[in-house]
This record gives sequence, structure tokens and C-alpha cells, in this order.
Amino acid sequence: MTLTTSAFDLPDRLAGKRDARLIGADDAHFAAIADSLEEQIGELTERLAAERLRPGGQGQEAMDRDIEIHRLSARLRVLRRFTLDLCLGRIVPEGGDEPVYIGRLSLSDRSGKRLLIDWRAPAAEPFFAATHANPMGLASRRRYRWTGGRVSDYWDEVFTEDGLAGNAALDDQSAFIASLGSSRSTRMRDVLSTIQSDQDAIIRAGSSGALVVDGGPGTGKTVVALHRAAYLLYADPRISRGDDGVLFVGPSDGYLAYVGDVLPSLGEESVQISTLRGLVPEGPTASVEADPRVAALKASRELLSAMDAAVRFYEIPPSTGMTVETLWAELRLTAADWAEAFDAAEPGTPHNQAREQVREALLDLLIDRLDGEEVPPHVARKALVQNEELNRAFSRAWPLLDPVGVVSDLWSVPAYLRACAPGIDDDDIATLQRADPRAWTVSDLPYLDAARQRIGDPEAPALARRRAALLAAQQEQMASVVEDLIAADDSEMLVMSMLRRDDAKNSLIDESDLPSVPSDALAGPFAHVVVDEAQELTDAEWDMLLRRCPSRSFTIVGDRAQARHGFTETWQDRLHRAGLKEVDVVSLTINYRTPSEVMAEAEPVIRAAVPDANVPTSIRSNGVPVVHGSVSDLEDVLDTWLAQHALGEGVAAVIGVDPEAGGRPEPSPRVRSLTPELSKGLEFDLVVVVEPDRFGSGVEGAVDRYVAMTRATEQLVVLSSE
Repeated sequence: MTLTTSAFDLPDRLAGKRDARLIGADDAHFAAIADSLEEQIGELTERLAAERLRPGGQGQEAMDRDIEIHRLSARLRVLRRFTLDLCLGRIVPEGGDEPVYIGRLSLSDRSGKRLLIDWRAPAAEPFFAATHANPMGLASRRRYRWTGGRVSDYWDEVFTEDGLAGNAALDDQSAFIASLGSSRSTRMRDVLSTIQSDQDAIIRAGSSGALVVDGGPGTGKTVVALHRAAYLLYADPRISRGDDGVLFVGPSDGYLAYVGDVLPSLGEESVQISTLRGLVPEGPTASVEADPRVAALKASRELLSAMDAAVRFYEIPPSTGMTVETLWAELRLTAADWAEAFDAAEPGTPHNQAREQVREALLDLLIDRLDGEEVPPHVARKALVQNEELNRAFSRAWPLLDPVGVVSDLWSVPAYLRACAPGIDDDDIATLQRADPRAWTVSDLPYLDAARQRIGDPEAPALARRRAALLAAQQEQMASVVEDLIAADDSEMLVMSMLRRDDAKNSLIDESDLPSVPSDALAGPFAHVVVDEAQELTDAEWDMLLRRCPSRSFTIVGDRAQARHGFTETWQDRLHRAGLKEVDVVSLTINYRTPSEVMAEAEPVIRAAVPDANVPTSIRSNGVPVVHGSVSDLEDVLDTWLAQHALGEGVAAVIGVDPEAGGRPEPSPRVRSLTPELSKGLEFDLVVVVEPDRFGSGVEGAVDRYVAMTRATEQLVVLSSE
């Protein structure tokens, strides 16, 4: 892709920026980038093809091959996706040094000369963090706007007189402010080149403990969270070099679809992304708990602790002994023997997996008592494994459990719940019972998740036994084959004798067809977890996330003023109660998204219910007033807006009509119909809020109105009933 024309495609109104003294050096550098990209794409394509043709191997070799294919594929996708617009901008150090170009990833030419510095590298930090108060050693900074693979505009900022002495195109708008007025789409815009200094400081903060990013609408919380995930995967050895990776949890599927392109555009495709519902198989179809009292009870960690007691109920050793009859002797199994076998379960092992450990310990106890009978241990073990009376007794003592069944029993057997949760009263126990115990609600998800973690897969033990049996059969067969090969070897050096080595024999065994328990990519553990809209999580839901992150390394993004059920505590108190001890809080106070005209109407709405709300300050005004009208005006409002944006620019939302409750369908592909709750985290050029007075009263109603109004980036229309 050798560059034959200028990388700059500036409109006539920016003719002054076409001066060769301003862009000549950039064009030369872009030509070098183009040549390097062409070479690298060709080389990566060949390496990827060769890697895919290479034999897969087994074990670690197969894993290493898969990792390398994934790495090569990911880099190739980024290079093909962006080409020249990998470059975000450039910085010129004070003292007249050569410009340093900042990119989405690092890039060098064949001689090793660095053409682009990865945006996450320490050397790139001044590009984002330098200010006039703290220029960080820069003379100037230039940011590019790319359109169709060419520079459609650029902005220079000068920090010193040396910067002025150089060639600079100074504007009355910064690159960031200029970008705010551009039209939105169904996907989050690429904003990497315009990350601000307050955001960059949070992105580059350390990963120890929990970092809370508190900020109101439009402050870039989600931008910070996504870019921080990419940064930590690059810069933090504990995260980048480990196998655990990063989990990103968002509030809704619509939100995940909206932000889905951001991390791949930063070259990171290994981050697991999910909603809280998505962490549990029953989540996508779970309904909202209709009874507020039930929801409040299930939100507590106290009731959630009943899950452990519910499983321990099935791990109590028998208090009476039994006699096991064998062909050789009658073996007495006492209550003390049962207790000793039960103690063999390793702490932290899920119930169903620990069952095998207990079973083996029990068999060992019985086999030891046959020492005087001169019975081969493997013969005795086979007989005991087939002993029906012993198997029935063991199944009663340590049964194989179904996690879903255990949870449903809590909501349908009052005596069981009372035994597992002695701290709750009879009225609460009665309230928690329901006719269909498996009619799952969102409030049940933490219990289902805890049950799966504590109990494990019911099929895992059987699969493990089957795998072990098949592997043993393969090993026995391979041993026979090896002996035959050695016996037939008449070479002078007896090469075949090397096959007697364990590593050689094992390499001949194919484990690819052996059964294995399917892995759950979202089960963890993760080295770091990012949580957006975290103000909505209950204590029980926090437990789902803490379980997946033993290191307690979190980025927590939220706004106390947007908590639908209220948030009267500090973040520290709230998270300490949830189980996080190391908590730092940083605040974002500048609203980059919402025009001041919209915020002037939204602020009183939230302050009436939450006086101490962290309402951010808008930095721009677009001169478009908020419009009030009648619900009957809805069609005209949408038709007018679509006509004015006929070229397909921009997206709109009608907030307040629930499509699933008999409301209107999506008006057009460019106009969404959403509830206030599902609009969280999203942004639209036009927002039409329909009948906001029907959103409810108190904090929940105020939050829904505030959230709905602040989704607008250009125009807000509020329609009420006549």
C-alpha cells in the first residue's frame, strides 16, 4: 500500500492547512508508515498461513500454537482495519527534537526505526496528559481527524515559544471540542486520539485494589473503563503475562453491542465482555423480581450465605456404622471412619468433585482392612466399587447434587431454608417461598451462581472417571505396542528402546478425543474486573464478581446519583460492606457530551431527589434549546429530524415507551425505542423523552428522568400528555 498521494484530504475551508510547511513532514512519515504496513501485513499473512498449516501437537505445544495464531490474527485485523489511521497524532519535544508519532500500536520499519509509539507506552503519555500548566516537556502537540483513511482535519496545540517558532496550525477549537459535535451512530465513537488529561490519569493508574471512577453523565466514564482495560493488558505484568485476563461487565446487552468495537479497535480481543445476567445460564430469560420485599431479602449477603449451609447439609457424615460384605471378609465401617473419609475432601473443592476424593478415601480405608486376606489391592478396589450396598450408602451420605435443584429447594421447602438461614424469621421464610421455585428472577442469579461455584458440574465426576478409564486403556495399549516395536527392532543402536521413556510413550497418546468438562470462559478467575454502572449492584450481585476476582483488582465505574434505588453511602462504605477493603475513589466532573442547554433542565430534576448529586459541568453550548410539547407531536418530531438528517447521519432515541409492554416498535433503523433503564450508558443526537411524569416518584423516578434527558448530545425534546 505504498502511498502515492498525500494522506491529507482537507476541505476547501481548511485550505490554509494544506501548506507544505505544515504537512510535508507528516506526509513523508505517513509514506514510511504505508510502506511498513504493506511489508508487515504481507509477512503476518504468510506467518499466519504457515502457523495454521503446522501440526497442532498436544498439550502445551497445541496451546502455544493456538495462542500464536490468535496473536497474529489480532494484529493483522488491526493493521487491516486502520492502515494509516493507526496514527493518532504527534508530539514535538521541547528543544527542537524530531516529532514522535503516537499510534494505536507500535510500528517500526525494516531498519528498526520506530514509526509509531503505542499509545499505552510511557513515552506516549504526554500526548494525552500534557496541559499548558504542565506541558510535560512538549513544545507542541498535533491530533488528526481521519475520514476514509485520510486526514480530514488536524489541530495543533503549542506549549512553548519553540512550538510557535515551528510550523503550527492553530485553531479556535481543540480537536476534542470539535469532535463532540459530530453525529453519533449505533456504535460508540472512536475517541482514543482525544482522551483528556483527567481521563488519561485514571486509565494509567495502578491495578492494586479497587479504583472507583465516579462521574456524572457525559464525563467519559465508559471511555475510561474500556481504555483502562486495554492499558492494563499492555502495561501491567500481573495481568498481561498471566492466563486470567480481564472481565468487563456492562449493564445491558444493548450497551455491550454499543461498546463492542472499542476494545478490538485498540488491539485487544482477549477481554471477556458480559452483563451480570450473562454470567449465569438462567440470566437471559430471568424476569425482574415483582415483589420488592423478596428482592430486598435476596439482595443481602446474609441470605446468600445460606447457599454454603445448603450444601453442607449434604456433607454430614453418617452417625451410624455399617458392615460391608466382600468375598474375603466382612468389613466394619464405623461413624469415625465416615468422618475420617469426609475430612479427606480438600478445602475449596466443589461438592461434586470433592465427592470423588471422599469416595477414594473410603475405599482406601476398607482396602487397608483386607491386608491379611492376601487380596491384590486392585482386585479389592474393583469389588468394592461394584458393591451395591456400599454405593447406596455412599450416595445417601454424599449425594451428587444439581446446583439448580438446591436453589429451587430453598424457595419451596420452608424447613430446608430455615435450617440453612437461621437468621431470618418465619415471615421472611414464607415470603421467599413460591409456587414455581424455578421461575427464575434476576434476584435469583447470585444464588444460582454461588451454587454452581460451591457444588460444581454434576456431570464432571462421571466425565473424569470416563476420561481416566479411557486414558488408562490407551496407555495399556500403547505399552503393548511399544514392547512389540522394541522386540522387532534389529537396528544396531536399538533406537526403539527409547520408547520405554515415559515422555516418549506419553507423546504417542492422543488425548484430543478424550471426554472433558466444557469450560466456562466467564467463570474466572480473572486478574482484573471492570464494572460499569456499578451503582446498581446489590451485595449479593457483588459476590458474583468478587468470586471471579480473587486478587480484588477492580475498576468500578458509576454515578451515585444514577442509582435507581438510592445510594446514600459513600463508595468506600458501600464497597467495604460488599467485601472490598482497598478502595480509592477518583471523580470526573467535566461533562464532555451533554450541551449546557440540556444540563440546565436535567440538573434540577436530580437535585430535587438527590441534593448532593455529582452533577458535572458541561463545557460546551450548542445554542439548541430544549423543546417541550405534546405526546401527539412525536411523529412530527421524528419525521422532521429524519428529514433534516436524510444523509444517514446521527441516531435518535424515544425514551419512555417500553416496546415489550405493548408500546410502539422501533420507529426506524436510526431511531431506538427504549426504557430509561436500558438507555443507560448510551448516547444519541436526538432524545425524545415521552411522558416523564409517568416514570414514577421518589428517587427511582427522578433518576430515570435524569438518565433519559442526559443521553442527548445535540437536542432534547420532552413530550407530555395533554
